[in-house]
Amino acid sequence: MTRRILASFLLPPGIFVTVFAVAGLWHLRKGRRLAAGFHLVLGALLWLLSVNPGADRLIRGLEGSCELVREPHGDVIVLLGGGVYGAAPDLSGTGAPSEDMLARIVTAARLQKRLDVPVIVSGGIVFPGKAAEAPIARRILVDLGVPAVRVVTEERSRDTGENASYVTEIVRRAGYRDPVLVTSAYHMRRAVASFRGAGLRVTPCPAAFRTWAGKEYGPEDFLPDATALRTSSVAIREYAALFSHGLLRK
Repeated sequence: MTRRILASFLLPPGIFVTVFAVAGLWHLRKGRRLAAGFHLVLGALLWLLSVNPGADRLIRGLEGSCELVREPHGDVIVLLGGGVYGAAPDLSGTGAPSEDMLARIVTAARLQKRLDVPVIVSGGIVFPGKAAEAPIARRILVDLGVPAVRVVTEERSRDTGENASYVTEIVRRAGYRDPVLVTSAYHMRRAVASFRGAGLRVTPCPAAFRTWAGKEYGPEDFLPDATALRTSSVAIREYAALFSHGLLRK
């Protein structure tokens, strides 16, 4: 345990917490209260964002209003892209899903086995020079047993709004009436709102919950951790997106 504590504060992001704390105490010793307060507050904020209870508190605000339907029904599954490692070597080809995207893919594959319906995978090239998300996700779905003929890709969209717009076109053209939407739990609120704005009602099927009611924490959860910091970053980015779309007030 001692080694883990030392490693937590000597490796990123803990090393930065340590630096801010030491700098704050040094300024305090020199009588520079303003500078001391600045560094100590930054250190405390970074620590809060880098520990599991703090990160979970942020992401819980996004996941808390997202209910999991145990027996979803629909005539098509809509899977939203969530990032890929475009040129990464993979067992069945080139390109691999990000951690968020992999959880969505697995959920979609399991759901497809239950419902025996087609899957629409939505995700294009988000940044120039990068790989499109949908073809990579499609390959993994097929690897997991989803029939290739039952997977349709939408490769033009660059964000959630375009996901909704382009998928709605496909759904209406194909005559589907009851789409089931698969995306990460923290992203579901904005995704459902985007599809509603495009004129399409969807049944949410959230993937990859990171928090749950009654989650307990041990002493190790209060040590700075890069994974927790990433969770905080994801949550803050999602809150910013909700705010920019005016969804935090709804």
